[in-house]
Amino acid sequence: MLKKLACLSTLVLLAAGAASAQEQVVNLYSARHYSTDEALYSNFTKATGIKVNRVDADDAGILARLKAEGAASPADVILLVDAARLYKGEVEGLFQPLKSKTLEAAIPAQYRGKPTADGSTPWFGFSTRARVIVYDKVKVKKEDVDTYEELGDPKNKGKVCLRSGSHPYNLSLFGAVTEHLGEAKAEAWLKGIVDNMARAPKGGDTDQIKAVASGECAIAVSNSYYIARLIRSTNPEDKAVMEKVGVVFPNQASWGTHLNIAGGAMAKNAKNPANAVKFLEYLASTEAQNYFANGNNEWPVAKGVSVSNAALQSISGGSFNAETIPLAAVGANQTKVQQMLDRVGFK
Repeated sequence: MLKKLACLSTLVLLAAGAASAQEQVVNLYSARHYSTDEALYSNFTKATGIKVNRVDADDAGILARLKAEGAASPADVILLVDAARLYKGEVEGLFQPLKSKTLEAAIPAQYRGKPTADGSTPWFGFSTRARVIVYDKVKVKKEDVDTYEELGDPKNKGKVCLRSGSHPYNLSLFGAVTEHLGEAKAEAWLKGIVDNMARAPKGGDTDQIKAVASGECAIAVSNSYYIARLIRSTNPEDKAVMEKVGVVFPNQASWGTHLNIAGGAMAKNAKNPANAVKFLEYLASTEAQNYFANGNNEWPVAKGVSVSNAALQSISGGSFNAETIPLAAVGANQTKVQQMLDRVGFK
């Protein structure tokens, strides 16, 4: 009898082990912290049977964790919210380039990492946000702030407020401007911005918008989704802020407004690479693009996908000219941009 029970116990353990081994998972390190993403992950699991195990942190924290974990890292997929950080992860060898006809067909080339020698792609963008200029509608004329170059024009002396120049959102913008103007002109432009500041850089993008509304400064720069959040807010104070400020999508007559991205990659040491590819391909689907982009008031990247967002339409007029330079090139300019910031005293 005891022998039979022992055999039965062994069979139960073997069956449990087999069931556990058959469980399909994808381990996600995500810098996205939006409630709508919960439905995104849930729908992926329903469609594929693959469970999403998520670890949340900011971009810098995720990259630091990947480096510290090395080959022991359980991460399969990395989601970051800035082109500069995606590029950093790429050049530091933290991603595993992949080939996917689905992703290559869906994601335009300018929103991907630079292909490797064998044609693999290190990362893909999945949503975009514009870096726009916010201004005091009483103190500033729209035509005086309708280009990024005018942020450094002496006519705007004492009017500009920004967050830290070294913040990834600004580094990506400055990297794009450097790509357009060249290093010498870009550095002179950055020096002009420093000379035009109403106060030392501090706070986040929402703080800059509110500083314009309060009169602390008259011109600021913000990602478009921060503005959309204020527009959609039911807080009377937020509505009052937006009544005082204007929004302009810069450089419509030249190279177009700078776009940054949220994107994803397969981790270098992914233990579930097939599931990682399935998850990244899912993010390019129409259903996922609606969650991924509209959940944070952004624009989808996948070809043929459009999202209706009244707040975004109200500030963009429904459409705008966006720059078309590869975001991989923007990332490649980060080191030289940081050196220029140090030279001109942009903290």
